[in-house]
Amino acid sequence: MTSTPLGPQYREATLQRLADTEFDVLVVGGGIVGAGAALDAVSRGLSVALVEARDWASGTSSRSSKLVHGGLRYLEQRDFGLVREALRERSLMLTRLAPHLVRPVPFLYPLKHRLWERCYVGAGVTLYDSMGGSRVMPRHKQLTRGGALREAPGLRSDALVGAIQYYDAQVDDARYTMMVARTAAHYGACVATRTEATGFLREGERVTGAAVLDAESGAEIAVRARRVVNATGVWTDGAGRMAGTRTAFSVRASKGVHLLVRRDRIALHTGLISRTAKSVLFVIPWGRHWIIGTTDTAWENGPEGPTADGADVDYLLEQVNGLLRVPLERQDVEGVYAGLRPLLSGEADDTTRLSREHTVAEPVPGLVVVTGGKFTTYRVMAQDAVDAAAEGLDGNVPDSVTARLPVLGAVGYEVLWNDRRNLAADSSLHVARVEHLLNRYGSCVPELLALIAQDTSLGEPIPGAEDYLRAEVVYAASHEGALHLEDVLARRTRIAMEERDGGLAAAYHVAELIAPVLGWDGGDVAAEIERYIEYVRSERGGDDRDPATCPAPA
Repeated sequence: MTSTPLGPQYREATLQRLADTEFDVLVVGGGIVGAGAALDAVSRGLSVALVEARDWASGTSSRSSKLVHGGLRYLEQRDFGLVREALRERSLMLTRLAPHLVRPVPFLYPLKHRLWERCYVGAGVTLYDSMGGSRVMPRHKQLTRGGALREAPGLRSDALVGAIQYYDAQVDDARYTMMVARTAAHYGACVATRTEATGFLREGERVTGAAVLDAESGAEIAVRARRVVNATGVWTDGAGRMAGTRTAFSVRASKGVHLLVRRDRIALHTGLISRTAKSVLFVIPWGRHWIIGTTDTAWENGPEGPTADGADVDYLLEQVNGLLRVPLERQDVEGVYAGLRPLLSGEADDTTRLSREHTVAEPVPGLVVVTGGKFTTYRVMAQDAVDAAAEGLDGNVPDSVTARLPVLGAVGYEVLWNDRRNLAADSSLHVARVEHLLNRYGSCVPELLALIAQDTSLGEPIPGAEDYLRAEVVYAASHEGALHLEDVLARRTRIAMEERDGGLAAAYHVAELIAPVLGWDGGDVAAEIERYIEYVRSERGGDDRDPATCPAPA
């Protein structure tokens, strides 16, 4: 599949289309649900615009646990419908929608009690397996203590009496979101980042579009639409105030913090999951690292810029060290990130008990609001939102087809994977590099290999971030809609969280590579680097020291 490049020329043409066109549907919010809604709507034959105030997935959708899962703990809460729905979506993503981006991961659940816990957890995991739809994962296994320690030699022998191993799936959440937005653009949606909806247009009581500010130029655009879908997640209440209305629900934010440590610091051959008093502890494989999470604490400071503090780091280290034979220390933490989950507000004060189910409402004519839910069920949320929007459109709008619509890069991925050694030989890349590219770009890989063929230096690693090739950051600017250094280092790649210095050593090299694509001069490069330094500092708790010396919050 030849993709639609979301480069500077696309953006310029898109801004003109936003000003000149009345769309059937305008989606506000470029997280996974907004991107999914744009794809759902355009694939039904509707004209669609999607605007995002910052960058694709710059909020919640780039700061998750990177899991596609049903949620074992929701079984315990007897939320069977949510688990069944999520497992069905997991199966679709693994087999049809995005096999290049979503892949199985084994998890070990340590048991601390000899009989009742094995029966209790085993029954739950058996139900989890049976609810997963078509058999795309291995079934769970019951392990003795010896068997568990062979899978996880880094665990303390007194921390378990046995274990259950089961499978879930993993995704790079930011890349997946961006690829869904690119898929929507491929089918004709008009998508743009750094375009902030500052108010809704009205004809009487009816919402007829949005006033949009182009953050890059300062220009204001009136985007007209017959229906508007607000998919702004933890920003939902603010968008409601912008509409001058209150919905029958409100959204509360829960902060989730994750740590990254090197793979060699924990001797595991599997992921790990364990219950804590306040949340669920995950240890998840992620390239050269483990992701350790997560916290689940109420966040009352507004949706902008959640950060991890020292207490969050200490809590996670304490929880994981309760299981490890060789404890982790502060200096082992190479990266930290924090995100907010949008939870539908209920009577419970504890955010761990608030619903992860979603809701769709029309608080004023012409405006549909969708919120709640979880990353795994984004497609269902998007479908429900577009169903609601379609009710206000003339004519018969077709039903959703996104359950059968692969994400960009999925079609032909398996063929290229089977041919990866020939691709490596033809491009003079190591086969491991080609595998890395295939698992990030799928069948779009030939577009990157074409860049390398034109300039062989782009086949070299990025200094300071050698897991990635130079071609990847050029492609991020030319094809994936990246407009700033932060977009490339934090979301098109995950250099910002994977490197101990937050990507500062790579920043200049990356800026120099993307400058010609984005039309930057020397002053722009310097400004982008300064801006990125501030980003790294803010992500690490606002420490006023050199961010390179601050691998973890103080």
